[in-house]
Amino acid sequence: MSRPESVSLVAQGLTKRIGDRFLFRGLSLSIAEGQRVGLVAQNGTGKTSLLNILAGVDAPDEGEVILRSGLRIGYLPQSIATDEGDTRSGGQVKRAAIEALFKTEPDILILDEPTNHLDLGMVEWLESYLRRGGITLLMVTHDRYFLDRVCNVILEMDDERLYTYRGNYAYYLEKRQERIDNRRAEIARANNLYRTELEWMRSTPQARSHKARYREEAFYDIEKKARERIADDKMRLEVKSTYIGSKIFEAEYVSKAFPDGPVILKDFYYNFSRYEKMGIIGNNGTGKSTFVKLLLGLETPDSGRFNVGDTVTFGYFSQEGMHFDEGMKVIDAVTAIAEYVDLGGGRKLSAMQFLQHFMFTPLQQQNYISKLSGGEKRRLHLCTVLMRQPNFLVLDEPTNDLDIMTLQVLEQYLQDFQGCVIVVSHDRYFMDRVVDHLLVFKGDGVIDDFPGNYTQYRAFTAEASQRAASTASAPAQKPRLTEPKKRLSFRETKELETLEQEIAALESEKAQIEQTLSGVSVPVDDIVRLSKRLPQLEAEMEEKTLRWMELEEKKDNL
Repeated sequence: MSRPESVSLVAQGLTKRIGDRFLFRGLSLSIAEGQRVGLVAQNGTGKTSLLNILAGVDAPDEGEVILRSGLRIGYLPQSIATDEGDTRSGGQVKRAAIEALFKTEPDILILDEPTNHLDLGMVEWLESYLRRGGITLLMVTHDRYFLDRVCNVILEMDDERLYTYRGNYAYYLEKRQERIDNRRAEIARANNLYRTELEWMRSTPQARSHKARYREEAFYDIEKKARERIADDKMRLEVKSTYIGSKIFEAEYVSKAFPDGPVILKDFYYNFSRYEKMGIIGNNGTGKSTFVKLLLGLETPDSGRFNVGDTVTFGYFSQEGMHFDEGMKVIDAVTAIAEYVDLGGGRKLSAMQFLQHFMFTPLQQQNYISKLSGGEKRRLHLCTVLMRQPNFLVLDEPTNDLDIMTLQVLEQYLQDFQGCVIVVSHDRYFMDRVVDHLLVFKGDGVIDDFPGNYTQYRAFTAEASQRAASTASAPAQKPRLTEPKKRLSFRETKELETLEQEIAALESEKAQIEQTLSGVSVPVDDIVRLSKRLPQLEAEMEEKTLRWMELEEKKDNL
């Protein structure tokens, strides 16, 4: 247990209502110096409201927050205000806000969805930075790899209560399941005892002596326990999609660039196959979302075309497409699309049942959309897309603002989906679970096709970088007295030699940056400068390594 002087923040008896609904009540917690705490909960249970209260942005209806004397809080809200007409991207805005926050050198960081909109390079740098010793942190994030690698304490908000797990995300999953299993066992025991006691309560009053009054009082406690319910593990929802033919789409040498802006595609050719599940990754600004809009006909290519099959029915999920009549009820927004979902084999699922599968209770379904949290609106938008039963799902950053429970349901849905899927996402865990190969947008119209998921791609590029560095540092081999082979061109030979030297230098620079960032006392200006350089460095290494492998393969095949 932490010593009293090591405690940074204490919250006692916090209660928050929205109208007549409690988000949480009587909630207490403490955060000690050096603890990196992750907060996990369903959308709409008050995660952001709690962070606002702890950061001093909002006040609780009841309770208090006590800070260590002189404690400086650094708060990164989920939504960051920008000047009107400002054209940086969401990722650029988030990155600038993180850099500005770190410059203030706070004693405790409170971060609400810090990885939203960040590209993968920046996410991995932020993960590395937050793992440094001495940082005190409370954050909400849906990124499960991020939670697992950064946090050493997990707090779960469930049923207006707070549960503490002193370990990382993997430890939390294990212990949470134990808690649920134990509670189910208690409810089962209470049900068995309830049946016995109910017979006794229904007996004639003469059969109950005055001395048994305590038993009568205890009956009502048993009855309350027996009536408790724990949501069963979600059944896999195998929804029948509409028929999709063998022709899906063909990108026929498509080019796209913006005036005074980046080149997105350059004579890009790709033939998409039936039931393919593709992930799209790359740094911000390389054209991932533009590619999706070109496919859907929302943008026009400069040359070439997308030839889409006649049987393809797109379902498009994006932040931009989320428009609701705020005066409608949740259930009405879904039944306006369809009354039921066809599961195949004559089985159907009503709109109400479908919403329950995505964790909208019957009571929540009667709520007006205006009362939903941002994450709940995203979840409802997802339901409206899926209710149309498309055979080709295009999901642009689907994990932003969705809670982990919803992501688990969506992952299972996509794994069983009998159609085609394209996912643009920075969520590494989600991509690993859903896609079977990647398009890697490198910038300037360069796109690599990789046959595997994100973790496999990172392992491949890391291994290739090491091989290139090893080759560069190995002593020159003496020429063999064998039959001469055809050689690379003089230009390619010189390029190969140069690449080996450049990759070795980049490896050395990366190692130096990582060593610097792992130090205890690093000036904030250096942190900001190196945080910008690291993702650029990794992108350069990937590009040069792939070119080196291409030349090596050509040399070996001659």
